[in-house]
Amino acid sequence: MASPRVLPSSPLQKLATFKDANPISSPISATPPASPLETFASDPVFSAFLSPDFDSARFSSQALSSGSAAARAESLQEAIRLLQKHLRAEVLARHPALLSQLSFLRDAETSLSSVRSAVSSLQSHLRRARQELAEPRHVVHAHTIQLSNLHATADLLNSSARLLRLSKKLRDLMSQPPDRIDLAKAAEMHHDIELLYQERGLAGISAVEEEIRWLSETGKQLRSQAMKAVERGMDEHNQNDIWCGLQVFYNMGELKSAVEQLVDKYKAVGVKSVGVALDMKAISGTGSFGGPGGVQRSGTPQIGGGKRAGEALWERMGQCMDDLHKVVMAVWQLQAVLAKKRVPFTQVLFLQEVWQEGDPFLTDIVWDAVVNSFDSRMKSAFNSSSFVKEIFTNGYPKLFTMVENLLERISRDTDVKGIVSALTKEGKDKMVSTIHVFQTAFLAALLGRLSDNVNSIFLVASRSTIPSKEQISRLLLRIQEEIEVVKLHGHLMLLVLHEIGKVLLLVAEKAEYQISAGPESRQVTAPANPSQLKNFALCQHLQEIHTRVSATASNLPSLAADVLSPSLGVIYGVACDSVTSLFQSMLDRLESCVLLMHDQNLGPDGMDSSTDGDASPYMEELQKCTVHFRNEFLSKLLPSSSSRSETISTGCIRRMASRILVFFIRHASLVRPLSESGKLRMARDMAELELAVGQNLFPVEQLGPPYRALRAYRPMMFLETAQLWGSPLLQDLPPSVILHHLYSRGPDELQSPLQRNKLTPLQYSRWLDSQGEDQIWKGIKVTLDDYEVKVRSRGDQDLSPVYTLMLQIGSSISQDRREIV
Repeated sequence: MASPRVLPSSPLQKLATFKDANPISSPISATPPASPLETFASDPVFSAFLSPDFDSARFSSQALSSGSAAARAESLQEAIRLLQKHLRAEVLARHPALLSQLSFLRDAETSLSSVRSAVSSLQSHLRRARQELAEPRHVVHAHTIQLSNLHATADLLNSSARLLRLSKKLRDLMSQPPDRIDLAKAAEMHHDIELLYQERGLAGISAVEEEIRWLSETGKQLRSQAMKAVERGMDEHNQNDIWCGLQVFYNMGELKSAVEQLVDKYKAVGVKSVGVALDMKAISGTGSFGGPGGVQRSGTPQIGGGKRAGEALWERMGQCMDDLHKVVMAVWQLQAVLAKKRVPFTQVLFLQEVWQEGDPFLTDIVWDAVVNSFDSRMKSAFNSSSFVKEIFTNGYPKLFTMVENLLERISRDTDVKGIVSALTKEGKDKMVSTIHVFQTAFLAALLGRLSDNVNSIFLVASRSTIPSKEQISRLLLRIQEEIEVVKLHGHLMLLVLHEIGKVLLLVAEKAEYQISAGPESRQVTAPANPSQLKNFALCQHLQEIHTRVSATASNLPSLAADVLSPSLGVIYGVACDSVTSLFQSMLDRLESCVLLMHDQNLGPDGMDSSTDGDASPYMEELQKCTVHFRNEFLSKLLPSSSSRSETISTGCIRRMASRILVFFIRHASLVRPLSESGKLRMARDMAELELAVGQNLFPVEQLGPPYRALRAYRPMMFLETAQLWGSPLLQDLPPSVILHHLYSRGPDELQSPLQRNKLTPLQYSRWLDSQGEDQIWKGIKVTLDDYEVKVRSRGDQDLSPVYTLMLQIGSSISQDRREIV
């Protein structure tokens, strides 16, 4: 046991013997003062010392800035003395307890000494135990490593043996005749051997490395045979060969890379074919290496070689189209097999092994590359080779046909149910757009050729010169030839027709400029003058153009015919304008003859109503006019008798003849009074009118309603008033004509609108031209109301039967009007 140490004198012991000079403050005799902490907590200065985040620097700075640093220091010293005094009092008050704690410390030190001795003994025993256990542990660790190495060696031996067995099976399989080798099975075994070699880490084993070298050569052989099978199947459209080759690559784990290799190969083939087709150096080889038939560096053939170079270019373009078809079809066959065949165990499509949703299809990849190359080559040829530009511009329909046939062949050959077609609409449009630059040049050249032809036959400088019939025929022949070239190509045909429409508008513009519009072109009393003859010729030329182009358009699809329709309408309008003023003058002359009817007295006592066999003077004048018109004007406008087609001139004559019949019937109904002899005279004049119009103007039987109205009016005049209502003759006559005729049967008190409004026959006729049947009836109804008022005003209740009949006819007009509305 260690001797007890003598503790040094403690400050507490010193405090126990310390006697305060002031007996009043003795802790034994006096009560301890109150804690200064309570005083400090309430003091505004010392309370800061109780804060846990007290900062002495900040406190000192505030004391110095307050201006009373000395007073503050004195108060702090006083506080320190107070605290020391309080601490002394606390120590003295707890002196016995502190002494007892010192005795407990001595006992603890003694106990701690014995514990140190026990711990030292325990550490000695642990060192001996560690020495005794270390040797067996090293032995166990060495044996464990040895066992692990034995297991690894055994595993390598087993894996090597398995690899050698698989290799032997593969050797046996590959030793068979080439046509009997199961490539798919060999590929699967090859893949298993490679995986075993890589996963088991068999590198470095001499026997294995020898087999791996043979395996590498075998893999090359399998890949070569599989690739040949796939390419043969793609070129020959044999999907079974494609499937067999793809199965080999799939079993070898190389399907995606093999497909990418095939796509890149055929993409390169397509791009190369495009380059070869437009290789001007190669085309120049068709000549004699710079002699006649060769192509110079500028792309322009030498003298005498243009035709052969052009033929060579077209041959190469045809070969290019065939090559592109083969390339796209080959890739589509590959894509079709991938889209149909599935992995045996997972049933996943082979296509999903090489293609992800959102990626372009294999055919799209190849087609985009081919189209981009074709587009680049075409633009380069257009800009750099005047020879190629001329060949493809002039022969654009042929170039367009090649491209269109290529697209049609690919679409037709890849249109298989359940399989995506090789080309999309966007892909087709992109290919067509590659030759758009030549299309623009072709259309511009076409428009230029035809426009130059039109300008050459219409000499603007001389308005007196008009084209000949032969010139017009040659122009039409050129137009028909241009249409015939593109007749089978819908899109191109529409574009060509647009340009031809522009040419027709140019023809109409030139012809309109040369039309004579002076007073001499409207005269109808003398023979046809030069101005009128020129207008006749222009009309016939435009009529010929309209007829033949319309006939050509009728053989085209309706959409194509619609393209030419506006231009043909302008041609028709200009042709009509060339003779409209003449026909209007002739019509005015014939109408003035008819108006002379009102100068005759066809009443009961009229001398003009005699029943002799001569025609009325106005009708004789009308007959003379029609004969004159026929001989001097219409005979020069009408087509030959062998032609039965409707022409512009025959249409104008038809309308003029119909108008004369309608005009005559209208004014015949306005004649008042009209006696029985007057009706006979009117009937004879109608027969003369029918004969004059039929012989000199137009066959009346072909005029339709106007002729039927003329034929119905004659017997209608001789019917009794009571027989009129319900007569079938009224069905062929306008209601206004019947109503106006009934005025001639009514009393004098029943005034017609002509009489009531004091109008001339011509003025009233013009008003009738501008009104419909319902408006005419309103004017007639006013006269009927006036008549009724007159009769009622004199106390008479009996109204004329004509009045009642006119009301019935008028009510039918109102009823028809309501049904239409």
